[in-house]
Amino acid sequence: MSITQERQNIVIVGGGYAGISTFNALAGQLDATRSNLILITPRPYFTHLPAGLRMLVTSEGRLETTALMPFGDKHNSDNKKVLNAKVTSVVDSDMQGRYVVLENGDKIDFSVLVLTPGNIWGGPINFPDNKEEHLEWIKTWRKDFGKAQDIVLVGGGAVGLELAGELMDLSPKKNVTIVHGPELVLNDTYPKSWRKRVAKQYLDRGVKLVLGDFVDDFEIKDGYVITRGKKSIPADLVVSTRGPRPNTKFIESLGADVLTPSGHIKVQPTLQLPGHPRIFSGGDAMDWKEQKQAAKTTAHAAVIANNVLALLGSTKSMIPYKGSVEMVVLTNGKSSGAAYIGMLWGITFGAWFATLMKSKSLMIGMIKSSLAL
Repeated sequence: MSITQERQNIVIVGGGYAGISTFNALAGQLDATRSNLILITPRPYFTHLPAGLRMLVTSEGRLETTALMPFGDKHNSDNKKVLNAKVTSVVDSDMQGRYVVLENGDKIDFSVLVLTPGNIWGGPINFPDNKEEHLEWIKTWRKDFGKAQDIVLVGGGAVGLELAGELMDLSPKKNVTIVHGPELVLNDTYPKSWRKRVAKQYLDRGVKLVLGDFVDDFEIKDGYVITRGKKSIPADLVVSTRGPRPNTKFIESLGADVLTPSGHIKVQPTLQLPGHPRIFSGGDAMDWKEQKQAAKTTAHAAVIANNVLALLGSTKSMIPYKGSVEMVVLTNGKSSGAAYIGMLWGITFGAWFATLMKSKSLMIGMIKSSLAL
């Protein structure tokens, strides 16, 4: 079935940064008499993940009232609709038709499909889709972080570092340890000298770093967790802050050759799936050699929107995605942090810049405005 039989459906699966950015980029350009624009996402609200870690640690600022942003009239009017549902499979065939199958068994036809399903996270930012459960999840983690004294974070990427900063804000007396597989925090996208400076900033706040080691078993035994390298670390709470995996299980229905071994969606430079010219992909689930960051999704959305319109017969020509500049702004609590921009020789900034750009406000107002929420 289709939402409106007289119109063709442009369906976007995934209501994160990439999905909403693509929705917004298409909303003002599609002919409302000919096309429906449908965003399928489990939650009736957008979750601003960069605020998620602070929201899990403290009730200060009541971030759950601002970082969980409900969809409004701009996304539900005329030919536009947000459908709260989960997609379980996709069919794209000249013989069988083109549609997505929802968890309840309903089918939504599409003329063009955009896949922006994002990631599945482990640990505390693996938020439930139900609002009531989501809020209870936040309360539970606040309680756990509040009472824990010896906290071990497994993973020293951006999530682990930023969570450590929030925990030190909560109480500088907490014993926070990050265990990270590589010999330096973060990854080799960024220069070693800057990664060392970042590590020192967290060490100066009292965060302990165990680098070049792993935690395979999260079980706490006699007040300690044991690393792969046989190091005993005091622990009364062990938290996964490892990287996520792409939320693409349902896309396997298109065939084994659509996904990479890591589960990312294969794309051509036009961000179309090979062998599926009416399906596009963007965001964290897309297979592209770049860091998975919200800031890049605006560029993904611009290419996808242009190429969807070109496919539908507008005067536009297909354009390629050429990648984005690597940059990162790390918070270290509310009043510190660090930033790197991969331009020229590599531009770095310290606490003042990170605080101004992200640490203090978490960019909540800016994101709400840019996504028209």
